[in-house]
Amino acid sequence: MIDHVTTHQAAEDARNEEVMIWLNGRVVPKAEAVVSVYDSGFMLGDGVWEGLRLYNGHWAFLDEHMDRLFEAAKAIDLDIGMDQAGVIATLEATRVANEMTTDAHARLMVTRGVKTRPFQHPSLSQQGPTFTIIMEHSKPSIPRPIRLATVPHIRGLPMTQDPKLNSHSKLNCILACIAAEKAGADEALMLDINGFVNTTNACNFFIVRKGTVWTSTGDYCMNGITRQKVIDVCRADGIPVYERNYSLVDTYGADEAFLTGTFGAQTPVSEIDGRSIGTGEMGEMTKRICALYKDLVAQDAKP
Repeated sequence: MIDHVTTHQAAEDARNEEVMIWLNGRVVPKAEAVVSVYDSGFMLGDGVWEGLRLYNGHWAFLDEHMDRLFEAAKAIDLDIGMDQAGVIATLEATRVANEMTTDAHARLMVTRGVKTRPFQHPSLSQQGPTFTIIMEHSKPSIPRPIRLATVPHIRGLPMTQDPKLNSHSKLNCILACIAAEKAGADEALMLDINGFVNTTNACNFFIVRKGTVWTSTGDYCMNGITRQKVIDVCRADGIPVYERNYSLVDTYGADEAFLTGTFGAQTPVSEIDGRSIGTGEMGEMTKRICALYKDLVAQDAKP
């Protein structure tokens, strides 16, 4: 068995060494896409980001991703400096500069910008936001189902750092990932403040039990767009799906488990805390949901 994989593992593509990056109004070569050490994002993790995926010339669920980006910026009182149409035009300009048509991933990042002094107060960011788009040729290449380990790091309360926020500050999730890797797993399974199963450090999490699909209540996880689309396609296709509290006992006894995210869509899970889940391979329900999701992506691309 391959020792370690990640949920964002992609096929090697030499073209990514020559990609063009959008940075503050210009498209520049990758080597020139640099920001100041005084940037709020580098110094304090003060910023928000959004990930999108390109399928056959179309950015999947673009409106939902733009809404989430602008809601996150508003939540941290950050002015992106352009409206949604402007951001979309910038995204498209970057795509054209890279001559990308499909199997591409874009990461949009907005920080509070360069600070005048190296301290926390947001008033020290006086030069406007830093806005960049990293775009890569990216075809998911995950050679086997993911192994998870439950970790002590939890998804917390919204009055600390709201887990729904796509912020640059991801240290809690990074520490969870490190703990999982040290336990011999690929990714961390994180609980909520009440001890119920919630999400992983990078993706949302689902289980399948006796023909029904379960995921967390959504109170303590990222408001995942792919997560919601999976719920939507299940409901439309008559698959019973529940957003509910459930325990590790429920999880260990699941017939199937899978992860959701913009990058990998649906990724099967083979093992949790050393316990095999189902057959250890992608299950029939997960395959069915993958097909439904693929159809939904195609429908979204229709004018």
